[in-house]
Amino acid sequence: MTGDAIRRRSRGTLRSALLAASFELLREGGLAGFSVAELARRLDVSTAAPYRHFRDRDELLAAVAAQAAAELTAAMRDAVEAAGSDPVDRFAATAGAYVRFVSARGAGFDVIFAAELRHLRNGALAEAGRELTSLLLDLAQRARPAESLEALQLVEQVIALAHGYASLDTGGFLSSARLTDDDVAARATRAAAALVRGGQPA
Repeated sequence: MTGDAIRRRSRGTLRSALLAASFELLREGGLAGFSVAELARRLDVSTAAPYRHFRDRDELLAAVAAQAAAELTAAMRDAVEAAGSDPVDRFAATAGAYVRFVSARGAGFDVIFAAELRHLRNGALAEAGRELTSLLLDLAQRARPAESLEALQLVEQVIALAHGYASLDTGGFLSSARLTDDDVAARATRAAAALVRGGQPA
């Protein structure tokens, strides 16, 4: 990289480039395969360069997770609005949105709520996680009015279902069926709706 390119990166573009490349790396190898050294290699910067913006690997991952949570919340809101007025359909749409998001960005709940990042007490990540959780809880309570604990359990079930479909899709398990990402998202949405309705299909 030329001296001019390095100076351009140092004016603020390196941070955004690190975040963008982090999503790509997560899509390929997940959290276990995430390496700051590999990130630097891909961006053609020194291994020390990322640490000018982030204290360590975990702080970088926390920034990625916060961005992922904010983007996922926005994607879910869009899917909910497109789903119409039925409360069950609106809640179920979040499962399809999740499948599409993981396919496109490579980061899901396993990154957003990663146990290895909890010790950081990162404010931006905590706030983004709360907004995402609040959206899901509100939709769950509208879809099936209940006590808070029951609504939380329903959110847990829909998340598990959506994450399962996303994992099978990204892992190639569903590729033999020649399903597109939209096909998998539609299956996840239908399964979530059936779950919320108590096993009765729409």
